[in-house]
Amino acid sequence: MTEVIGIDLGGTAIKLGRFRKDGTCVKSLAVATPQPSTPTAVVEVMVDAIAQLNADKGAVAIGIGTPGPADAAGRIARVAINLNDWRDVPLADWLEAKTGCPTVLANDANCAGLGEAWLGAGRLFNNLILLTLGTGVGGAIILDGKLFTGHQGAAGELGLITLKPDGLPCNSGNQGSLEQYLSIGAIRHRTGKEPAELGVMAKAGDSLALEFWERYGRDLGVGLASLIYVLTPEAIVIGGGVSASAEFFFPAALAQIERRVLSTSRVGLQLLQAKLGNQAGMVGAAKLALQMMNPSQSQ
Repeated sequence: MTEVIGIDLGGTAIKLGRFRKDGTCVKSLAVATPQPSTPTAVVEVMVDAIAQLNADKGAVAIGIGTPGPADAAGRIARVAINLNDWRDVPLADWLEAKTGCPTVLANDANCAGLGEAWLGAGRLFNNLILLTLGTGVGGAIILDGKLFTGHQGAAGELGLITLKPDGLPCNSGNQGSLEQYLSIGAIRHRTGKEPAELGVMAKAGDSLALEFWERYGRDLGVGLASLIYVLTPEAIVIGGGVSASAEFFFPAALAQIERRVLSTSRVGLQLLQAKLGNQAGMVGAAKLALQMMNPSQSQ
């Protein structure tokens, strides 16, 4: 039976799992990201961890989610956020040379989307988008069961679309991007509180917290309206740490979608909370590897 290894490369931890093609995780492992997290140091740790997971050489391919864009071929980590000195790192080549396994890369949010599409909230749909609401606002586009990354590999930066043209400056160079109003940092800036704290307050019926989540949901819904018109997905999956409070902002987001989007562009559309948590990237990376081995395979 075909087995692959999925890896979620993060700034503090590297999560690895060995998966069968039906999605069963046979074995998993988490190791600390070396500090400083230079490419050579990270690869050394990854190779050791892969050897632990694949002592019998039964896994035939490796997929990796990296915290930044990969090239269109899934070979090179262009930049890796929160890792030291990562620029145009030929990570797939390096790992293939050291492990003998074909290797493919994708942005970590793209992997999370692929994971949710395969085994999570999006598994019943062939066309969906994922937004991760966390330190930043990441995105992924799944079309016909496959990850869509565009002609240069950088498509799916859904959090960088413009929400307010004259709004807050964004690291991307944009102004008023969705990320500037939906990220954890944006929530802190707007309220002085952590998202989890606001969730607890809302559960207790605090009117200020409930009012904040309604405003947050409105902003999310406005941003999603633009994405729906372009992609007409069957489902939108919302993940990341902020999604823990989805019950408080989904109603306002849905109200904006219904108000702003023609019914013909949102037939049967579902807004769903992600299900895989911090395992989504590892799961999606495994799916990426499976699709590399069998390009005709979708969900």
